[in-house]
Amino acid sequence: MKRLSELVPGQKAIIHSFENDEIFLKLMEMGCVPGEEVLMEMQAPLGDPISIKVAGYQLSLRLEEAQSIIVTTAKTT
Repeated sequence: MKRLSELVPGQKAIIHSFENDEIFLKLMEMGCVPGEEVLMEMQAPLGDPISIKVAGYQLSLRLEEAQSIIVTTAKTT
């Protein structure tokens, strides 16, 4: 398992859990729930923020938020 912030652009993963309950509620409302597949799309030149694709739309997250999301990596196709 790794943190969402550790993914590289083009890498897919499945959300496993959240370290921070406060961010869990915020992200759950946006479709980021355990078991959902995410695709790391882009990272800003200085590393923050990142852009992921989840639940059919693009979502930008601060690196601090991405560090609290635990994922299991999926195979890229």
